[in-house]
Amino acid sequence: MKRRDFSIQLGAAGLGLALVGPAQAQAPVEGTHFVKLSQRAPVSLPGPDKKIEVVEFFWYECPHCFAFEPVLEGWTKKLAPDVAFRRVPVGFTARHQVAQKLFYALEEMGQLATAHRKIFNAIHGQGQRLTSEADALALATAAGVDGAKFSETFKSFGVNTKATKARQLSDAYKIDGVPALGIDGRFFTSAALAGGHDRAVSVADYLIDRSRKG
Repeated sequence: MKRRDFSIQLGAAGLGLALVGPAQAQAPVEGTHFVKLSQRAPVSLPGPDKKIEVVEFFWYECPHCFAFEPVLEGWTKKLAPDVAFRRVPVGFTARHQVAQKLFYALEEMGQLATAHRKIFNAIHGQGQRLTSEADALALATAAGVDGAKFSETFKSFGVNTKATKARQLSDAYKIDGVPALGIDGRFFTSAALAGGHDRAVSVADYLIDRSRKG
């Protein structure tokens, strides 16, 4: 979902990827299936760690991100040991930033692994909203998270710092829609660019291999 389209009703937004035709069997083309950054984005890994960082930029209310999740989960389980994967929620607007803080509050509490999928399912399967701190609290508690601790963490310095860094990273990658995959601070691709969810992870595999070669 593009930054400018976030307010479109989520059911209607889901039509976007249905219009994308089957990707042709060809090597990914720069400028068509992926973008090479003119200036490298920062990576979170320390210098001695030679792993290749892959970042998924997403938004909990995005129907495309929800549809991408099963593909992404299967793909990440098969990543080589020299690849480090992490999710980064985007913060395009105040509404996106509520979802950002929900994600990082769960991460700070050590509850992300168990709550992440439940949050997605509650929004897209049960019609739950995520437009305010109260909505975030309701989603977190429904996922089994302690409400009082969540509210405290949601407002914490640590969560605000992580959210700020996430916005800086999406700006550095020049992300204007989700879901998108950033690779090694050098490239990004998406279903919209690559031609579908499966094709996006195939292009990411190509870019990971390209990053290995320097």
